[in-house]
Amino acid sequence: MSIRILLDNAPEFYTNLDFVSGRVFLDLTRPENVGNIIVKLEGESLTALAVPLGDRRKAIATPRGNVVTENHKLLYKVQQVYPDERTAAALANPGFGSTSTVLNPGHHEFRFQFKVPLNNICYDPQAMSALVGIGGVPGVMGGGGGGPGGGGGVPGPGFLGFGGFRTMDGSRQLFLHHVKATLPPSLTGFPQEAEIRYYIKVTIQRPGFFKENWRYQVGFKFLPIEPPRPAPTNQEAFARRPFTFKPRTPLTPASSQPYHQRKSFFGLGGSSSGKTNINSNNNEAEQTPQMPPSVEMSARLPHPSIVTCNEPLPLRILARKLAPATETVHLVGLEIALVGYTHVRVQDLHNEEVTRWIVFSSGGASNSLSIELGAPKDPVDAEFEVSGRGLWADRPLPNTIAPSFRTCNLSRRYEIEVKLSLSWGGVPVPQVIHLPLKLSKIEVFSGIRPPPQLLESLPPQVPPRPSTVSPSPSSPSPFPHSAHPHPQPYAQSPQQDPLYPPQLDPGNAPAPYDAPPPSYDEAMAADLTAPPPQARPAYSGVTAENAPSTMPAAAGGGGEKS
Repeated sequence: MSIRILLDNAPEFYTNLDFVSGRVFLDLTRPENVGNIIVKLEGESLTALAVPLGDRRKAIATPRGNVVTENHKLLYKVQQVYPDERTAAALANPGFGSTSTVLNPGHHEFRFQFKVPLNNICYDPQAMSALVGIGGVPGVMGGGGGGPGGGGGVPGPGFLGFGGFRTMDGSRQLFLHHVKATLPPSLTGFPQEAEIRYYIKVTIQRPGFFKENWRYQVGFKFLPIEPPRPAPTNQEAFARRPFTFKPRTPLTPASSQPYHQRKSFFGLGGSSSGKTNINSNNNEAEQTPQMPPSVEMSARLPHPSIVTCNEPLPLRILARKLAPATETVHLVGLEIALVGYTHVRVQDLHNEEVTRWIVFSSGGASNSLSIELGAPKDPVDAEFEVSGRGLWADRPLPNTIAPSFRTCNLSRRYEIEVKLSLSWGGVPVPQVIHLPLKLSKIEVFSGIRPPPQLLESLPPQVPPRPSTVSPSPSSPSPFPHSAHPHPQPYAQSPQQDPLYPPQLDPGNAPAPYDAPPPSYDEAMAADLTAPPPQARPAYSGVTAENAPSTMPAAAGGGGEKS
């Protein structure tokens, strides 16, 4: 006996509104009694965290200590591929006398097809309670229905495996905290702590006291469609920091003289007094203190701050002259990093994992950098923009970066960190300073644009009812989608660090792309299809989608029986 699953024209990864179709191959060497064959499209988000000392909650003993787990069935669609309607009608005949059929030796092939929805399913209590039962019928021992998205079940008794098929016990999901959101991307890289996986599973039910069901599964990568993008504006989110170099330390006359002209420890030797006075006058003329440069460095992104997977950062770096100076400041080092914060939750336990991707780095011994930031003759308040060509503007983001997402027990947010190294003067040793800049609340989009028909089907945005109390100038507008779709800059508070001015914060008011897309039932029309594979960026967030899971065995997180 052998079971295989072959997907039809499988792309590098699937996305929302895709059809996941394929065939189940069953090769038998002898006749077998088969009750039914069920194919399932599943997506699950699993998390596990260690229990604090003294906590008496039910936990699993693992090499890393006692841990609790949480398993959310983000996607669960069932389709019965055998028996077909005619065979099922014959089995439903009371005179048939059996709830299973005999498959002869040889090669058997069964087709299946699913359409991937937009949002997760676990947030819907009705959908979860509908998954309780056998044969896909809620709470019925052996009825037909096939569960959500599937065909009918096999009627008849389901006692001790005689006929019928038990689907996931959705009642366990009702006790967990859920949120409605777009299906998250496939995610690994946090062994024994968090992962998001998608599967096609097949179960062949074999009636009998001592016969086990046959199971087989194949994983696939998933990357969601990005939400609707807001209209472009001229506003920018920024992080800036002013800095003034220290004046050069004047060299002492003795240290500037040649060794043979210096006086000895006891005042003996050295040159005559006349020569000493001449050299001292020259040194004093050469060591006249100069006005040190004062600059303000800023990193800017279009607001709202959205970057796209596998595309370069739309980042601008500018220098502004704050005071007159006779020498030029050089940019001698630059590092740009995208920092991802993965928030892991299990019940009331929380943990945050930090991952850094270096987008661009220069300034080391092997990769020197020297860019003049303006010229000494430039007036005060003059701005100079560092050209990104040949630097970060030609480098796409690594294909291991997943888009921002939020699901029931996992979420991912991003920040951009820019580290600048500036130099002033070259004699005898230049002054080098390091300025960190941070851009928070960065949204990473997948780059898979939603079809135009889906954007047209979005429900209209109704502005909230205005309040009787007039808002303060620093508060967000009560009409975020009207004349001012984006918030104004924050008012600086007295406790705020003056070196870190406020940013244009897209989280200050609800942005139009924050709302999740319409539900599956609202948006699934016959003419809505996903973008073609050639319009999708590269993604490698899961190194091996068919690798064994590293997560500990779930304890009451939403199990499944078959």
